[in-house]
Amino acid sequence: MENNFKYSNDNKRYHTLTYYYKKKFNAKVCKISLNAGFTCPNIDGKVGYGGCIYCSKLGSGEFGGNPKESLLEQFEKGKKMMQQKWPNAKFIAYFQAHTNTYASIEKLKMCFEPFIEKDDCLGISIATRSDSITDECLDYLEDINKRTFLIVELGLQTIHEKTSKLINRCSSLESFDAMVNKLRQRNINVIVHIINGLPYETEEMMIETVKHLNNLDINGLKIHMLGILKNTPLEKYYERNKFKVLSKEEYVNIVVKQLEYLKPEIVIHRLTEDPDPKEIIEPTWLTKKFTVLNEIDKLMSKNNTYQGDKIGQLKR
Repeated sequence: MENNFKYSNDNKRYHTLTYYYKKKFNAKVCKISLNAGFTCPNIDGKVGYGGCIYCSKLGSGEFGGNPKESLLEQFEKGKKMMQQKWPNAKFIAYFQAHTNTYASIEKLKMCFEPFIEKDDCLGISIATRSDSITDECLDYLEDINKRTFLIVELGLQTIHEKTSKLINRCSSLESFDAMVNKLRQRNINVIVHIINGLPYETEEMMIETVKHLNNLDINGLKIHMLGILKNTPLEKYYERNKFKVLSKEEYVNIVVKQLEYLKPEIVIHRLTEDPDPKEIIEPTWLTKKFTVLNEIDKLMSKNNTYQGDKIGQLKR
């Protein structure tokens, strides 16, 4: 069957990142993950200690650069690796590990400025928390946005307060919503991260998180599956409590339903986690990323459904 979905240039039934980048830059675009050595306010004691329970000591930067190397060295190494597969690709500097606005403006400028005028760098993507962007930082981000392509990635994970406390997120849904609005008022692109399979969350709860995002003016979404990694607080919690871990089939079904309730204009940047096989404890099916993606495609095709198909069913 021919795919008539507006925001895809292949067989995908959701708004693909490939389509978005091709339309915007007319090129294959790769993100180079960088580690700038930041920490987080729920690690150093400002709002909490220990970080989110699922985070490794690298702060979700397992595939980022070596923080002992300069950011430009990390970028060049990552670029060379990407060019082996995509010789004509263009690049975005992705500040991934921990909270990448949690520092003085002087430090932020030292990190970001070298990439703004870099000829082989299309733009900057900054992963951070909604409670770690000061008004001064907002002004600086607005300035960057005028000089290069900028994305701010905010970790929401869930809208449910009980889960938020369990995972030690240490920030409120209200502060998240407010920061999204502040960023969008300055025309800054916002990508949101959510996690499926958090302890004790039901399918309905996970879908409610996506429905909430339709009320916000976000540009993109990353959907992750909770991965239980070695040497994390989550590993110890799982050993004690043995909460239910989603099967691949359950995860695929939930993601498809989430996509059906999500506005089609929102770009899908990720649909599954991509863990280090040496570090993952559960679920082991996460190491087969492309199998998961294929199963999502197959189910959407089988159901003849597309991103946004169920928006009309949402309660007003």
